[in-house]
Amino acid sequence: MSIKYMFFFLAALLIQASLSIELVRAQVVDTLKLQLKEVVAMAKAQSIASKQAATLKETRYWEWMTFKSNYQPQLSLKGILPGYSKSSISVQQPDGTIDFRSVHNNNSSLDLSFSQRISQTGGTVYGSTSLQRFDDFDRKNTLYNGVPYGVGLIQPLFQFNALKWDRKIEALKYNESQQAYIEAMEQISINASTYFFALLLAQVDLQIAETNLTNTNSIQKIADTKFEMGKVSKNEILQLELEALKAEKAVGVAKRDMEVATYNLKAYIGLQNNDKIKLSLPESTVDMKVVTDKALTEAFQNRSDAIAFGRRLEEAKRDVARAKGDNGVNATLNANLGFARSGTSIGSVYQHPRDQQLLELAIEIPILDWGRQKSRKKTAMANQQFTQYAVAQDQQNFTQKIITEVNLFEMMKGQLVLNTRAEQIASEKYLIAKERYVLGNLSITDLSIAFQENDQAKRDYIYSLRDFWGAYYQLRYLSLFDFEKNEKIKL
Repeated sequence: MSIKYMFFFLAALLIQASLSIELVRAQVVDTLKLQLKEVVAMAKAQSIASKQAATLKETRYWEWMTFKSNYQPQLSLKGILPGYSKSSISVQQPDGTIDFRSVHNNNSSLDLSFSQRISQTGGTVYGSTSLQRFDDFDRKNTLYNGVPYGVGLIQPLFQFNALKWDRKIEALKYNESQQAYIEAMEQISINASTYFFALLLAQVDLQIAETNLTNTNSIQKIADTKFEMGKVSKNEILQLELEALKAEKAVGVAKRDMEVATYNLKAYIGLQNNDKIKLSLPESTVDMKVVTDKALTEAFQNRSDAIAFGRRLEEAKRDVARAKGDNGVNATLNANLGFARSGTSIGSVYQHPRDQQLLELAIEIPILDWGRQKSRKKTAMANQQFTQYAVAQDQQNFTQKIITEVNLFEMMKGQLVLNTRAEQIASEKYLIAKERYVLGNLSITDLSIAFQENDQAKRDYIYSLRDFWGAYYQLRYLSLFDFEKNEKIKL
């Protein structure tokens, strides 16, 4: 084999090896193409923020179930098994002296009871059955005592009924937490959109910088030829060299920014791979019509803020009721009816038990409190008035925010149309400027201006896309209504 053919053979091997290496690299690092709505869906499905929101929702659910259980019948069993004791105790004698006696016994008991709280009155109905056994080991004696059954009522009178108010307010809190979860997921959409456009802008900047570098190098070659022919000045050549350095520097900065933006997006949406990401430009239009009155109606029906308005007013009313109820007059009615008996065997306890009854009214009335109760009531009423004013102001701000966002969404649609046209004009103007410079009909300064205007127009178009979709997701967040599908957002 001649040296010439051997050289071509080795070159072919090197080319094949180079292609194999590039193929392996391409297999190791793939490019993941994503659209805006895909990024939003991934963030809602697997981001840390979505998991935190779901966990908080579950926590609120179990807190609500715990609260509801307080209003259900409660059944409990308690007892002392065994109650063994062996000790000496002091016993006072008839003449006043003290004597120590040995005590050796077992006193065991079991009590089964149920209770039901009455939210309307704040009282408690209860029932119980119990059995007690007493063993005197010194005297070898065993006695039983028991209550086969008994029922009773404990009813506070002239007092604040916390049960009634808690039942109403806690229901509002639970509904508020459910809507807050939907809001949290929509907030994730807003955040994901922000990270999406940060990376998209970085990718566009890199594309612009690389294109500018390529074009600058091409123009510089043409300018060098013209310089040799004496058609351009040295200053123009230096200006092009400076533009080339700027373009090369811009490529480096754009690559750095893209790496940072890629990391931020991956970290937020929960991507755990080394794939490169290539974002597609989102649509510039959305098929939906937003009416201000509809947005306001849905917002006041769906938002946790709207539920919170009612909750805050109810809490203020509750505080006034508590101040009026806790007026120092405390009365409690305690009634009990049942049967009891004692005997030497368990069976004797349940044979012909004797009835037992209890009825008592405990009362406490303050005689002089130096105006303390009046001050508490007036304070609560003043706080209620303040809460009403604060809620009215918050409702007004809430309404204005919805109206502003609807107007902003419509404005962003118009701005997007204008920036789309501006980007087309700037791109066409740049191509014409580049051709004119090659033909010698345009100065390097005017060409540089065309460069900058074209770059800025591309960025402005991305900015307008970002603002449009930001307003879109913000409107969903504020109303919890999907205007595309014309339905409430539910998760």
